[in-house]
Parts: sequence; C-alpha cells; structure tokens
Amino acid sequence: MYIVLEGIDGAGKSTQIELLKEWLMSNGFQVETVLEPTNSEIGQLIRKFLQDEYATSDYMQKTLGLLFAADRVLLMNKINKLQEENKIILSDRSFYSSLAYQDPVDWIAELNKYAKIPDLVFLLDLDLKTSVTRSGETDEFENEEFLSCVKENYLELAKRNDNFKIIDGNKGPNMVAKDIKNEVAPLLGICKSSIIK
Repeated sequence: MYIVLEGIDGAGKSTQIELLKEWLMSNGFQVETVLEPTNSEIGQLIRKFLQDEYATSDYMQKTLGLLFAADRVLLMNKINKLQEENKIILSDRSFYSSLAYQDPVDWIAELNKYAKIPDLVFLLDLDLKTSVTRSGETDEFENEEFLSCVKENYLELAKRNDNFKIIDGNKGPNMVAKDIKNEVAPLLGICKSSIIK
C-alpha cells in the first residue's frame, strides 16, 4: 500500500509519518518511508531553488515543475520495488504537491501523468496563520497569500479524487495520529478498538 501525507507547509506531515510508521510496525507490517523531494542530486537542486527569492515566479515555477517530475521518476522506481516486497510505503508528499504548488496546472499534470497514484492520501488541513508560524518563513513559498492559494488547490484536489481523506491538522499531534489510524485500520484489518492514541 502506498500512503501519502499532503498539506501546506507546517502541517505536521513528517511527525505523522513517523507516528504512523511506528504504529504499523507494532502491528507487524513492514514499512518504508520516502520523501519528496528526494535526497538525490535533483532533490538537492530543488531544495536550493526553493530558497531562491524568485521561487514563486512564472519561470521558476516551470523549472521546479520539471525538476520535481524528474526527481519523482527516480522515486517511482524505488516505490515499485518496495511494493514488490509487500512493504507499506509512507510518503511525505507526492505529485499532488506539484499540482497544488506549481503552475500552470495542465502542464504540471502532463509532466506527472506517469507518476504512481497513491492508494490513500491524507490531506492535513491546517490554518494558514499556524502554517506560517510553524514553518518560520524560511523559503519563498511560506507566506499566507501564496499558501492560501495552495490550500484551496489541495481542497479542490480532495473533492475530485476518491483516494483523499481530509484530516484536521489543527488538533494536537496525538489526536491527528488517532484520526489517521482510524482511517488506515479497516484497510489493513487492524482492530479499531486497539487504537488508544
């Protein structure tokens, strides 16, 4: 199973992936975590470009769109191998991030048409002010105006795709984790009554 956590900056994706991984492993599942962008040379270049003062400009959006798509091709190969080993893959972001963050959407969708579609996507829906506070505005994408558009894009994606589950990311981490576990448990045959936190 390929499970993805999505959301605007500061939504708590990394924290929730670790909590979900620990819980799944305690229930006897083999779990691997992946991250977008990856730690490949392409991924490192993406991280550098995200710090650029013109990161939200039209030409940089297109550049980032291309780089993310290239980085994702490498990651899809890894995910395919992990699935062949019957491992559960937990991913911090997917091609849905590109659709939410980058423009133009039609072009971004075309670049990612061969990306693997996740079995389940948790959209951690977070208040904009909380997002900016948590993320500390370390790159050009971490401002309320831009993130407002991204949040709307994510909510629209959730409406159009059946694999999305919206989780209230404004709750404390343990409550968010419990909400996620309650969604995952029936899909993997785990008894819901065993979920404490």
